[in-house]
Amino acid sequence: MDALVGEPASAVAIAAKRLILSGMLSSPIISSASSLNTDEIYMHRCLELALRGMGFVAPNPMVGAVLVYQGRIIGEGYHQHYGQAHAEVNCLQSVKKEDEPLVTESVLYVSLEPCAHHGKTPPCADLIIQKRIPKVVVGCRDPFPRVDGKGIEKMRSAGIEVLTGVLETACRDINKRFLTFHTLHRPYIIVKWAQSADGRMASADRSRLSISHPLTNRLVHKWRSEESSILVGTNTALFDDPALTTRLWKGPDPIRIVIDMDLRLPSSLQLFDHRVKTIVFNARLHDEQPNLLYYQVTRDVSLVPQLLHALRHMNILSILVEGGPSLLQSFIDEDSWDEARIISNETMTIGNGIPAPSLPGLQSVGGERIATDSIRYFRRS
Repeated sequence: MDALVGEPASAVAIAAKRLILSGMLSSPIISSASSLNTDEIYMHRCLELALRGMGFVAPNPMVGAVLVYQGRIIGEGYHQHYGQAHAEVNCLQSVKKEDEPLVTESVLYVSLEPCAHHGKTPPCADLIIQKRIPKVVVGCRDPFPRVDGKGIEKMRSAGIEVLTGVLETACRDINKRFLTFHTLHRPYIIVKWAQSADGRMASADRSRLSISHPLTNRLVHKWRSEESSILVGTNTALFDDPALTTRLWKGPDPIRIVIDMDLRLPSSLQLFDHRVKTIVFNARLHDEQPNLLYYQVTRDVSLVPQLLHALRHMNILSILVEGGPSLLQSFIDEDSWDEARIISNETMTIGNGIPAPSLPGLQSVGGERIATDSIRYFRRS
């Protein structure tokens, strides 16, 4: 969607309605664009802007900001790349010279609490105070310990009116990876697999088999671009020789992770081409090469907690588990997953093949169809 700087609230409402109808944004308290109040309309715009940073800002959160003067947007921005300017900075820098005198009479909308500490960039709360913005509307608080209410407190102490909790559910949802990382102290985990109509993931001899439709494969590559890392097991790496990149989608490649406890995978595999950062969890070696890390774990305890602990300390916010049924089932059995995405080719049967994992007792929270495939989405409560 094009920039809406200079547009009145009615134009933003139309934009928000398009988002709701497309399913890109949703909230249990919003059934139509007509039910949006003014603050929610502009917060929806913040959310849309924030999503443009998906895949590019981790381990930072996605954030959007909009500056409004008497029903007209005079500035907007989002966090574009990790280590670069935050949403509030980009928003204020986008204000046209002729509108700069209006900043001190405007309302700033931001989807996540402005930071209050010096990190890779100066504190956004200080900038807001410096610009003498009289009112700030915040979607949700930032759980990062160096922020967590401190930005809100700093602005209020400076005399700024701060309203919080506008579209809080949606604001939290787009940053579920960031929030999970800082509240549960582990990456956000998505398990994903493709299966035939009779519930098989592969043929009995593990020969390479294309289950999902080519259009669905493009969607899967989009999913990859949205996550910090992607994981497969030894057998998947050996029999499928996957590249685990986003070659079918314009977006960043995730960090590739493979489990190879005995280091038996040949160096000729695509995973070892040094093009993308790759981590090999194993029980024999700890070594680092260009774009290739061998991370040693132990056989004495369960692998999943060790892996999640290591990724936490490597500041990896999310992981897409794309391995075989045994690896996927180990995450499910350990209750170590947040989302499941199951692709079923409804026209293909395999018969005597390798069964897909079991995810019993859960109702899907949504789904879609692409050609021959049905896709179901599950989330843990």
